[in-house]
Amino acid sequence: MSVPASVSPSPSPSGIPPVLAEVVRSGFVESRHRGSLVLLDADGAVELALGEVTEPVFPRSSNKPMQAAGVLRAGLDLSGERLALAAASHSGEPFHRDLVQKMLDEHGLDAGQLQCPPDLPLDEAERETYLAAGAVRDRVTMNCSGKHTAMLAASALRGWPLETYLDPAHPLQQLIHRVVEEASGERVAATGTDGCGAPLMAITLTGLARAYRTFVLSAPDTPERRVADAMRAHPEYVAGTHRHDTWLMREVPGVLSKMGADGVQAVALPDGRALAFKVEDGAVRALRPVLARALTLLGVESPVVERIGRVPLSGGGREVGEIRAGF
Repeated sequence: MSVPASVSPSPSPSGIPPVLAEVVRSGFVESRHRGSLVLLDADGAVELALGEVTEPVFPRSSNKPMQAAGVLRAGLDLSGERLALAAASHSGEPFHRDLVQKMLDEHGLDAGQLQCPPDLPLDEAERETYLAAGAVRDRVTMNCSGKHTAMLAASALRGWPLETYLDPAHPLQQLIHRVVEEASGERVAATGTDGCGAPLMAITLTGLARAYRTFVLSAPDTPERRVADAMRAHPEYVAGTHRHDTWLMREVPGVLSKMGADGVQAVALPDGRALAFKVEDGAVRALRPVLARALTLLGVESPVVERIGRVPLSGGGREVGEIRAGF
């Protein structure tokens, strides 16, 4: 991989993170989103580092593949769509909600045991349909419900307490902690609480990219590879019909991709090339153009990259600008 000379390899002399995305309205740059990004070559070496890529961040839902591998290590036998949903930030579409309920039933669990907060579908169109039907916020509808169902099922299988399955000291969460450290090749710098209530382990962006590389390069039938394979085979269960992770994994063979809240994204290609970035202000709107630019720098050539990168800006009901990569 050859990085164009126009891309700065380090933060600005002031220490301020570089601009990853610009919001252009009517030809005028009205906003900028700064952040940090790392690209790994096929051998795992850092090919490009923008900003602070060796400082810990909360990967948010980009940690979900590692959490899913943890439930497999606990002995839970999941595969196919069920395993993909265990690693998902699903859109709350009917097929997501139906499978979560099936998984609960299959393991003798009840939705009331889920400790994720009740929520509405992430998908905007589905949310409108859902509300129009008179439905209300529900734990099954919450985007992390597949992960929580898998965590409950693994705990039930092992005879571990169900009431405290989100406690960082719980045996399952300790197992997930080890998965994160082993996959990333570094120690967890801090443990917090994610939006869904689950423990959240902080690692560096370099460690996050390395973890995704670990998942795609692991031997077949290992927990890590099983998760990667399920996600890539069933990307619509990882995200949803209208989500860029789904588009990318469906249209570029062998790619593993997972976004996280507050502007986090991680991707690995089947040959071990990988990327991870964090938008400093947490703006999710910057994810797609930054991701498209990073994929281009990794050498990914596919029409889906252009589709992901196109984020038009509207004014008065018509297109008046765009959100574009700034590096």
